[in-house]
Amino acid sequence: MKQSGFFDVEERLARLSGLGDQHEAFSRTVDFEVFRPDLDKALAYADGSKGGRLPFDPVLMFKILVIQTLNNLSDERTEYLINDRLSFMRFLGLGLSDRVPDAKTRWLFRKRLTQAGAIERLFDRFDATLRNAGYLPMSGQILDATLVAAPKQRNTNAEKADLRAGHIPQDWRDKPSKLSHKDRHARWTLKFTKAKRQEDGTIPSTDLAIPFFGYKSHISIDRKFRLIRKWKATDAATSDGARLRDWLLNKTNTASSVWADTAYRSKANEDFMEKQGFVSKVHRKKPHLKPMPRHIQKSNAGKSVIRSRVEHVFADQKSQTGLFVRTVGITRATMRIGLANIVYNMRRFLLLERINAAA
Repeated sequence: MKQSGFFDVEERLARLSGLGDQHEAFSRTVDFEVFRPDLDKALAYADGSKGGRLPFDPVLMFKILVIQTLNNLSDERTEYLINDRLSFMRFLGLGLSDRVPDAKTRWLFRKRLTQAGAIERLFDRFDATLRNAGYLPMSGQILDATLVAAPKQRNTNAEKADLRAGHIPQDWRDKPSKLSHKDRHARWTLKFTKAKRQEDGTIPSTDLAIPFFGYKSHISIDRKFRLIRKWKATDAATSDGARLRDWLLNKTNTASSVWADTAYRSKANEDFMEKQGFVSKVHRKKPHLKPMPRHIQKSNAGKSVIRSRVEHVFADQKSQTGLFVRTVGITRATMRIGLANIVYNMRRFLLLERINAAA
């Protein structure tokens, strides 16, 4: 068998480029160095003057988190694939002889960022990059939320009652190892979906209510570029509508219109938007025990054409990055959802740049 050399590796990388290496496109378009100040501040590594092995470069470690999120990988699987794939090595700037961070190192890095609450700052840093590239929030904004599944908890009725009351069950407090594996923040809720057509062609008049356990991702995108501009992670039982008044509306958008479904329709929200200078395009609800007036049906249908764009964001996240919370607790869930939002904006940024280059 012929022994491979340097030029053989270069030829293989050139072939990967020709086949459309997504990670190479990321490296070419996204300047990951912009994240360094926030990473350094969050990690607060020692300068190495006291000896010991120096930590891996924080930008390198953050790019590994991007790989994980982009490909929906576990820490162990990520370690294997970085060692196995030339495209991953090139994206990370690693050579065949370079040391690759192991799964434990990546876990500790992510834990340190999570504890520092750095994901919001990292998201804002990339949002500033998007704005500097000319992608300002424009043409109004669209709000929505999606459920994000988490591993189901097997709790007794007494334990559930304690959790709902905001208490830690006594048995968990006596067993720290058990407590560390119990998610006290995720909640059960009902997910409503349209009933499927029956064999005789009829459709049931009632929707299906499916129990769901986990968290909820709330986002606001701009209508023009469909980039995520505001976001928040909560438990699955949190009301969508109340979040509008908390932190989802973006006052820097060049237009004042706000689109959202009927979950966001309330007098409190309408009054809030009017006082803040926003124009409500929120869907109107069907009158109780009365048919929907024709003019409201037509108005809602027109709004749906625009509002549905936010559904594409969630579909992209769940199909491309397999959005799912494998960790325990709202803090780690926020880290997972925040990374998914950053990676979505990066992928969207790549698409917008390609469109502009082809124009």
